[in-house]
Amino acid sequence: MTDGSKDKVKGKAKEAMGKMTGNHSKVAEGKADQAKGAAKDAVDDARRDLRDRSGPKDPLITDDE
Repeated sequence: MTDGSKDKVKGKAKEAMGKMTGNHSKVAEGKADQAKGAAKDAVDDARRDLRDRSGPKDPLITDDE
């Protein structure tokens, strides 16, 4: 489980607990945790995409040469 996923699960639990108890600040805290998890996942995806990109090692050398 990634850090982003952990934050999302933790946020869902906080949000649910806040809704059950009527604690609006817990609901907001849970939603913030979920957003933080989504942001972490987006950063991880971007890093993975950049790492997986293939191209010439030297930007001055193209496939045409």
